[in-house]
Amino acid sequence: MDEGVAGTKGEGRVDGRVARGNETRALILKRAVDLASVEGLEGLSLGRLAGELKLSKSGVFALFGSKEDLQLATVRAAVEVYVRHVVRPAAELPPGVGRLWHLCLNWLAYSRDRVFPGGCFFYGAAAEFDAREGKVHDALAAARADWRAYVEETVREGQAAGEIDAGTDAAQLGFELLAFLEMANAESVLHDESGSYDRAATALLTRLRAATTDPSLLPDAP
Repeated sequence: MDEGVAGTKGEGRVDGRVARGNETRALILKRAVDLASVEGLEGLSLGRLAGELKLSKSGVFALFGSKEDLQLATVRAAVEVYVRHVVRPAAELPPGVGRLWHLCLNWLAYSRDRVFPGGCFFYGAAAEFDAREGKVHDALAAARADWRAYVEETVREGQAAGEIDAGTDAAQLGFELLAFLEMANAESVLHDESGSYDRAATALLTRLRAATTDPSLLPDAP
């Protein structure tokens, strides 16, 4: 057989296995983030996932190796989902108070629409691991720190654009906005209600209207 043809066929087989492996990994992580948002990261089990998804245990173990590897991969997968639903749509808007407002609205929709069945993945996971040590704790802490820093940077961009008062403490404003968001999520998940999102939207808008240099840039009501 011609060596070039043989090599091409061999590469095709390898590429096919890689593609199938990636598809299987994505399938597992989709189920893992959903489970973890409800039952916690400690509730994840390679064997359970293999059984639920009708996959071979050996294949699942080959992809992740250990429970900790699975937990870390689940956190990374949750970050990707979070960025897609919350961060990226707002980033397409010009810097200013409108971008910050829509970032908050995206977060409320992400929690209210149960992108993760258990509400905000990171709110629950952080509570589960906040007093622990280790790689999973560190990954969650880093993800939350990145999010907080992004909100603060969005405030500063609004200040640079002249739409948020220059004297506003960006870290303080960011803290207050995040507190409103997380309270809405906590109340909704605990009591199985959605009214908390309306209250949070009102609180967020009131706070932003107080911080903006031009209230007409924001709606009068959520």
